[in-house]
Amino acid sequence: MEETPLSHHKRLAYCTTRLQYRQGRELKAVKVYTVASESRHILIFGVPKVNLHSEIKNKLQQFGKLRSFSCVTSEMAGRIELEAFTDVYAAQFERLEHARRAKRQLDAKQFFGGILHISYAPERENSQELREKLLQRRKEITQRLQRNRSEQSH
Repeated sequence: MEETPLSHHKRLAYCTTRLQYRQGRELKAVKVYTVASESRHILIFGVPKVNLHSEIKNKLQQFGKLRSFSCVTSEMAGRIELEAFTDVYAAQFERLEHARRAKRQLDAKQFFGGILHISYAPERENSQELREKLLQRRKEITQRLQRNRSEQSH
């Protein structure tokens, strides 16, 4: 499969070959995220095109403070095939944890008759945001290592 710049936004098929004890309660698409591919920027696909701007924004604000929120349907239409009669929204959260939680909670969920697809949008980050994200990850790892070392010494 040839990798296109926006191919990571396509919905993956659910994994049906996992062992029963690893399957979980609901089927999931197996995908690995690296530090660089996670982002505070997310794209929300599959929002029905019936003027739901404020409803989807309110839904996202339940997960954390938004820095920006806009409809990007016309921008994305020329770059990727979109589902008919749906809008695409771009949101940027204050914190990465909020974006993670929003993606986990809303992906593949019904919303006003449509099925939402949430994907990270690291291509919307600037170099400063990427630098901050990598520094934050480095701090988190250092804290975990220190905590594990102190637990082992006790």
